[in-house]
Amino acid sequence: MMKIDRELRTKVDQKPMRKNHTSKQNFEEIVRTKASHMKQENLEKLLEDITAQGEKVARFRSFKDLARFKRLIQKFLEEAVFDGLSVKETRNFNPSNFSHKLITVEQIDEKLVQLTNDLLDQEKKTVDLLAIIGEIEGLLVNLYT
Repeated sequence: MMKIDRELRTKVDQKPMRKNHTSKQNFEEIVRTKASHMKQENLEKLLEDITAQGEKVARFRSFKDLARFKRLIQKFLEEAVFDGLSVKETRNFNPSNFSHKLITVEQIDEKLVQLTNDLLDQEKKTVDLLAIIGEIEGLLVNLYT
């Protein structure tokens, strides 16, 4: 029994030990990748919701639907722009990229005002509303790509 026990101990002692630093880096990389993937999926789901809600706005011309459409856009902007900027600022601050995002957000805001005004105008056709909604969606896609 003693001989077997000694052989096992020597085999156990000979195994190389892993470095904690490497596994920590791998773990952080995995977490970062998973978080990025989850964020991407969440943004894509929000875009689908925005598209569906935009169609409701154009079809029913309801202020309740318009309010929900604006809330979805606000949620998208919070996740895509504000969270994204804080991540980019910690890695690499790029003033031109920052100003580009601000310009895009301002354009989205202007399009939302235009959509609200056009919704009030009973003379505007559904096609015109859908065109503005399409422009807003395009601007949102530009934010996170």
